[in-house]
Amino acid sequence: MSFRLGINLGFAINKYIESDVWARIVREDLGLRYVQFVADLLNPFWPKEYITDQIKGIKASCKEYDISIESLFTSAFTRVNHLMNPNEDARKFWLTWFKQFLDIGSVFGAKNAGSHFGIMTFDTYNNEEKRRFILDEAVKGWQDLSFYAQAKGYECLIFEPMSVPREMANTIEETVELMDRVNAHCGVPLKVCLDVGHAPHPTQRDPYPWIEKLAALSPVIHLQQTVLHKSNHAPFTTEQNKTGIITRERVMAAIQKSGCTDALFAFEISHREHWDTDFRIIEDLKASVDYFRELIPE
Repeated sequence: MSFRLGINLGFAINKYIESDVWARIVREDLGLRYVQFVADLLNPFWPKEYITDQIKGIKASCKEYDISIESLFTSAFTRVNHLMNPNEDARKFWLTWFKQFLDIGSVFGAKNAGSHFGIMTFDTYNNEEKRRFILDEAVKGWQDLSFYAQAKGYECLIFEPMSVPREMANTIEETVELMDRVNAHCGVPLKVCLDVGHAPHPTQRDPYPWIEKLAALSPVIHLQQTVLHKSNHAPFTTEQNKTGIITRERVMAAIQKSGCTDALFAFEISHREHWDTDFRIIEDLKASVDYFRELIPE
């Protein structure tokens, strides 16, 4: 069994973008070794020379602080339509974007990489023929990426269940169906990036059945504190834990029921720009790590 505590680097966007800064925070302030790197810190469409320079600096920082970039993911600014864009040219350049993202991750030695499955526009979603076509296109896109990822040495690709039907995988059944469609013809398999706060469908708002049924198919599990009908991405502080529905005991009990034996538990905690929270980000993250450390000691 290999359970590891880590963090999604979305917390660093526009706050701690310097690699030597976020690496020091992760290792020294939070006591973590594993990170899920995000595209908003190094977008593949930025100039090649800049990317090369940034990769050099990131690798040096990770070496200095003994940080492992285990996973790659999209983030706030890259939460877009990508492989479900209604424009064919846009889908093509996003396919290229993902391949370049995989190129970056392979340099870091990442084991998996991914995003949301895709997002339909309302015009697409409201038209059955367009909806069926764009879903087929996205499946083919992920299959293409799976063979590219295989050649780059990845173990799998991952996608995250999202909030509403047009953002895909808002039920457990649809999540499994999307995996099955892609994996019918793949290089590396497509798996899930489960989020304990994502239980979006009105009939499936309890997050724990999601964990029980999908954690074994999820090499990365996002940790956040939340309430029943909203994905808050709040920290696990004493204050937030009073009203939040996520507890370490129930999460790990559900994990045990799922049959999951190997996963990176990555905190995905967001602090909105506000006087009350902007100066306590590290403090809140540290409290969150301490909260889960009792049950995930690695």
